Amino acid sequence: MLDELRAAIGRYVVLPSEETLTAVTLWVAASHIQSALQHAPRLAIVGPTKGCGKSRVLDVLHETVHQPMMTVNTSPAVVFRIIGKNPPTLLVDEADTIFGPKAGEKEDLRGLLNAGHQRNRPAWRISGPEHKPTAFPTFAMAALAGIGDLPDTIMDRAVVLRMQKRKPAERITPFRSRYSVPELNALREKLAAWLTPLRGTAAALVPTMPVEDRAADTWEPLVIVADLAGGHWPTSARAACLAMTRNEVVQDEQTTLRTRLLRDVRRVFDQAGRPEALRSQDLLATLVQDAEAPWAEYGIKGLNAYHLANLLRDFGISPANHRFEQGRQAKAYARNQFLDAWARYCPDPAQPAPAPGHEAARPARGTPPAPPSGSLPIGPPGGPAGPTRAR
Repeated sequence: MLDELRAAIGRYVVLPSEETLTAVTLWVAASHIQSALQHAPRLAIVGPTKGCGKSRVLDVLHETVHQPMMTVNTSPAVVFRIIGKNPPTLLVDEADTIFGPKAGEKEDLRGLLNAGHQRNRPAWRISGPEHKPTAFPTFAMAALAGIGDLPDTIMDRAVVLRMQKRKPAERITPFRSRYSVPELNALREKLAAWLTPLRGTAAALVPTMPVEDRAADTWEPLVIVADLAGGHWPTSARAACLAMTRNEVVQDEQTTLRTRLLRDVRRVFDQAGRPEALRSQDLLATLVQDAEAPWAEYGIKGLNAYHLANLLRDFGISPANHRFEQGRQAKAYARNQFLDAWARYCPDPAQPAPAPGHEAARPARGTPPAPPSGSLPIGPPGGPAGPTRAR
């Protein structure tokens, strides 16, 4: 059943990797056991521009998920009243407009999407002619498509599909309602017939997860479906989970401006022979000269001393007077100030492991867990991702 669904999805959309195709397949199936789940994973379908296939993914989802509900033009009040013990699967196109700076009128829907990842997180509203406080359920799986990354509150609770435009050689089957919808609806009926009787079994399953914390909450429904299916699916699901969560860690490192700055400062110190300190003006000049870095375009006229100090302040790093050769003093950054931040936020992959008998440094709170050993794929699905130009 899952193999058939996976093949059908792959005919209509070009996804970034085999792992993402596996994830979408399991997400669709998981929507049919929502009533048995403790978490409702989001599916974030994001791309850098229009024409990346985001809406086509929603078209396919609309015909295969449990009780689909398109919310692009739906009143938030309607969504609040439809969600109940048997919630729909929310499909949100142009989700970037809901979370943008001019989306004030959609505050209710934004709050629902943020809260609905976990069961028993109702939204309280004044309702009815008597204006009584009323708790509205928010728990429902949701797929959100938009240009650019969605807010962290969504991305942290989502299986993320990073769509790209199709290459000329990448062919798909045209989506035609007359032919495609009946085929996909038949698959939905088969999924419901298979999974509906297994909701009690699914609710009792506690699968072994390859990740921890919120990532485990998000991926657990998909792994439960894979374990119910058996065959190659339990292994495929966990491999997809590892690859895609690692990819998001890489994306976070590449797109977080402060983390990027730490890495670039370390590179400048390394190129200078790891001196005890670097003059602020010399450090700034080298950073701005890097054509691949965002620093020449930072602010109005590029990164300056004030910007640099402001970006590093949260790491406990600040410039100070330092005496250089021939007794000259200048504002400078000491290399030893960066060591703790480098170890926590952008550890050197070439750093040797601690010698036996020596306790390793405790990782910072919130640092992603180290990946488990084994032969599962390492790194982003489909190959290493190039750095994203941060602004």
